[in-house]
Formats: sequence, C-alpha cells, structure tokens
Amino acid sequence: MIEIEVNKRKIRTRSGQMILDVLKAEGIRVPTLCHLSGLFPSGACRMCVVEIEGIPGLVPSCAYPAQDGMKISTHSPRAIRARKTIVELLLSGHPDDCLYCVRNKACELQDLAEELGVRQRRFSPKKAESRVDSSSPAMVRDPAKCILCGKCVRVCEEIQGVGAIDFIGRGSAARIGTAFDEGLNVSSCINCGQCIAVCPTGALREKSAVKEVMDALSDPETVVVMQHAPSISITLGEEFNMKPGKDVQGQLNAAMRRLGADRVFDTSFSADLTIMEEASELVHRIRTGGRLPLMTSCSPGWIKFVETFYPEMIGNLSTCKSPQQMLGALIKHLYARQSGLDPEKIFSVSVMPCTAKKFEADRPEMAADGLPDIDAVLTTRELARIIRMRGLDLNDLAPEGADAPFGERSSAGKLFGVSGGVMEAAVRSAHMLLTGREMDEPELQVLRGLDGIKEAHVRIGDLEIGVAAVSGLANARLILDQIRQGRDDLHFIEVMTCPGGCIAGGGQPLTLEPDRIRSRMKRLYQIDRDASIRFSHRNPHVERIYETWLDHPLSKKSHHLLHTHYEPREVLK
Repeated sequence: MIEIEVNKRKIRTRSGQMILDVLKAEGIRVPTLCHLSGLFPSGACRMCVVEIEGIPGLVPSCAYPAQDGMKISTHSPRAIRARKTIVELLLSGHPDDCLYCVRNKACELQDLAEELGVRQRRFSPKKAESRVDSSSPAMVRDPAKCILCGKCVRVCEEIQGVGAIDFIGRGSAARIGTAFDEGLNVSSCINCGQCIAVCPTGALREKSAVKEVMDALSDPETVVVMQHAPSISITLGEEFNMKPGKDVQGQLNAAMRRLGADRVFDTSFSADLTIMEEASELVHRIRTGGRLPLMTSCSPGWIKFVETFYPEMIGNLSTCKSPQQMLGALIKHLYARQSGLDPEKIFSVSVMPCTAKKFEADRPEMAADGLPDIDAVLTTRELARIIRMRGLDLNDLAPEGADAPFGERSSAGKLFGVSGGVMEAAVRSAHMLLTGREMDEPELQVLRGLDGIKEAHVRIGDLEIGVAAVSGLANARLILDQIRQGRDDLHFIEVMTCPGGCIAGGGQPLTLEPDRIRSRMKRLYQIDRDASIRFSHRNPHVERIYETWLDHPLSKKSHHLLHTHYEPREVLK
C-alpha cells in the first residue's frame, strides 16, 4: 500500500494502480472519452489529464500509475483549461445538428461541453467530407460525428474478436472504416451493436424502425402484435429514471396497449418453446451419436460470427430458431388461424435488447410459406422513444398482464436474458427428458455470474454432460479454437454475443456500468427464485401447443415452423 495526496486529501491505495482507477474508487470524477474499463488504457483522448506536483506536463490519469508520495490536482485551472480546449477542438469539426441527433441529451461530448462551459466556437477548420453508411440492416454509421476516440474499434477487436472496423488513413486524414472502406453490409460486422453502446456521440446508431411501427399502429386495417424479450422488462425502466433492475413487466404490457398494439405477448413463452426443441435436440444427438458439441442458436450475432469465421462448425449449431423468430412464426401460422385473422394483415413487432435482431428478422431463412416471421424489430431505446412520443410515462401506468396464449412463461424462459440462463434452462429440461424426473436443485450456480467463460460437468442420470456458457465473442473464439484442436469433453455450449448476455445488449439503455449490469442480472435470478413454474416443460401453454398443433418436439410440424438452417459467408478481407 502507498499514500498519495489528491486535492490536498490523503489517500491510501495499492502501488501500481492507475490514477484514474484510484480516483474512481474515491468517488472523484475525472472525465474520459476513450477509456474502457477492463482494457489496457490507450490515453488517446487526454480528457482525463491531471496535474502532478514535480511533473512539468499534464498526465493522462488512465495510463499513469500511482506512486508513493504523489501530490495530484484533478481539477486545477490548467487541467480544466486543457480539457475545455480538447472539447472545443472536437466541436470545431463536429456537425451542429444536436437537435436532430438520436443522441441528443445522451451524448458524452455534449455533456462535456456543458460541464466545461463551452459557449462559442473558437476554432473553425474545414470539415471533412463523409458519407453516411446505412447499408447494414441493423446499424448506421455517420463518420461526420466520429471523434476518433477508438472505443468502437477496441470493442470490436478486443471484446468481440471480430475486427470489422479499424483506423484507416494517416494524420489529419485518419478515420474509422471497414476493409476497403466498403459498407458494413459486406464487412465481417456481426451487427451486435456493442460499438453503439460505447460510442460517446451519434456516430453509431441502430437503424430505426420507429416510423414503420408508428405507421402500422396508426393503420386501422393492420393487426399489430407486439412481443417483448425476457430482459426488456428489467431494463426499460432505466429509460424512465427507475432504479436499475426494476421489473416493469406489467407497465410494459400496459404501455404497448396504450400505443395501440392489438395483442401483447411475452417472448419468454417462446424461450420455453426453444428449450423444449433445443433440449430435445441435445438429447437426440447424445443418444444417436450426432454431432457434438451442440451450440445454441438464440443470438444472431453469434450465428453470423460462426458463418463468417468458423463455417466448418455450422453443423454444431442448433437448428432451432431464436425465441423471437419462433414466436413470430407461431403468431402468423398458428395464432392467426385460431383467431380467424388474415396473416397477411398481421404486423409482428418484437422489442429486443439487441441490434442484431434486426439483421436476424431480415434473413430470408426466417420465413415460412412466404411470410416473414417478424416485420419490425425495436430496440429497448426505440420503444422508450415511442412511449415518450405518445406522452406516456411508465411511472404512471398500472400493471397489466400479457395476452393468452403466449403470455404465460416459466422462469426458465425468463433466464434467457442473462449469460448462462439458456444453458441452465436447457439442463433443467434435458434432465427431465433423460431421466423422467425433475432436478432436485434447479439452480446451477456454477453457470451464473458475469464471467466470460463458465464451464461445468453436470451429472444427469448415468451421463456426465460437459457444458459451457460463454459471452463476448472473443471468449467464444477461445472455446472454438480449443474444439478445433481436438477438445471433446463439451456436449453443449451456450454463446451470447454481448458480454453478460442480453442484459448488456447493443440495444439496451446506453450504459455498460458494471453495477447496472449486475443489478439487471440479480433481478432475473430473483424472478426465477420466486417463480411458481421454473421448468420450461411445465409451462401449461407450451404443453397445450404440442398437444393440439406441434405433436411433439422435433416433429415434422415443429421443424417446418421452428427450425432453420445456416450457410457459410464470404466477406471482404
């Protein structure tokens, strides 16, 4: 331990710890633009500079270790003046369209300009010409708003292991782009949106479906059916200043009806259905010597990752559609028939934590009999915009239930929102399918938490099943490379594209603060702990659908509606 002095106050800390981390631990805020917690500091933006007695220049606190006896001033006139100058220089080439920008009032650059009292343009360099890239089905890039902080590049490369974007050009001509500066649609981008989550400005945003959804809600001839993913109810409240992790399931249902939705369903229902199909697929492969390990297929960014980088492992992917697509298919082909509705007039909307879900809904494989499973995908942020646009506030709405028959769920389906949750839910039902009895203890603590890789060997009857839950695709690379090299002790692997799972998806409220993510995770586990039905195979509506329509898991009917296939992809390299 060492002792340093910060703003004339003595602080004890560990030797070698970066000054910025010491300051955060002491509740002293120093602004940053390029810093990403957990990654090696780049010191690129220089916003976090502090003054240290005896050192002539200002020091970037993110990249300078604390040393015994240091005397640090975090907000000296010199440091504040340097930060203000940096912001002024960034704003000099920045578009003056804050009123129209999707990040208005949620922009870190805007916040810093306010904090530092920037009230006029002091520098007026020539603005670089750029073009908006809207080629992706999920995301939009606006290079004019990029401040070259590099966070998107680092997340794409170091967290996701994709490297779809990087710095190109030199000096004042430097910019961020894809290989050969082509569109995102022909790059290796997996549409996960983690770059959007870390971007401090509006340079990256989801491709909005707000207009299409609003038009459908206003059309009296259209039947609008809305579904919401398992994690939405415990994140949407943050957009309305509620405590992180608060479950607003009832208010969410009410808000969708107030917006004009004719039916409101819970995607957790089809998560239960996914477990029935996926667990049955696992058991079938184990019993018949099929291809193992089986890998989950709920996360569309992960699917595109395998198609692009590990095409030889496509056969390991579950053929099950994701819960979003399963419910979309049921709505158009089962619910429409039972309710006497024309499926052509149904506009199916899903609210998802994930920008890649927009890409998934747009895939040609995600259709049956010429009808797309899903017509439009909204992120959590987009739904919040629509709710506010209609003058609603979740805080003022009385809770309501979802509609039958796709409104009832087990808590296993709700666990799909967190890394390890799909695996835990699947093991619960696989145990029943293999042994004919329930697990004595349904909670698999070894698969819980926010670690990027979690492994276990689970005893099910006479079998020992090797399972792994992985989040963040750089972690998935580690596991896949081990399998390439001959590892064979794993039977079932769950992969979620975003670190921590859907609770930290690219379409969620714009924060990656660990405490917020942890609060969301804890609430999902609490919902599971308090639930009366904790097994997907005990959901009575799922049982009824098999009895009256699908016959049994992996039947011909279920394969037609609920399963799909994937193909290798080629991208510019």
